[in-house]
Amino acid sequence: MEDGTSKAPGYCTGTDDDQARQWDVRADCDVRQILDRVADKWSLLVIALLDRRTMRFSELRRTVDGVSQRMLTVTLRQLERDGLVTRTVYPVVPPRVEYALTPLGMSLHETIKSLVIWTEEHQQEISAARSAYDQQAAEEERRFQIATG
Repeated sequence: MEDGTSKAPGYCTGTDDDQARQWDVRADCDVRQILDRVADKWSLLVIALLDRRTMRFSELRRTVDGVSQRMLTVTLRQLERDGLVTRTVYPVVPPRVEYALTPLGMSLHETIKSLVIWTEEHQQEISAARSAYDQQAAEEERRFQIATG
């Protein structure tokens, strides 16, 4: 086995550069798979909502604009599997199910809050950059249409 190669599947090392190891892009990398999961739009929204309080499925579905029942179910199951959310089923008729963040999920929410704060602080710069890009792309398209006219 090559030096720096781990036998564990999904273990992502192989370089002495700590920065590169953190940003390993291989599909089988555990870190990449976790980032893909927790950084998707539905997971971020669910984690943010559950930071406020425990919620039932129907409350989450009404609150998360645009999420389908299936997608919310998949998202909650994945977050539960990753240890970020707990699911409590109460033995009543009809069954009552509540979701809450685990301590691990709460620690992730702190990181998400930093991302939201950054976004809020830079949203005008990003909006200006988008407008400039769109204007440049439209101008290039116009020139192309004239040239191929």
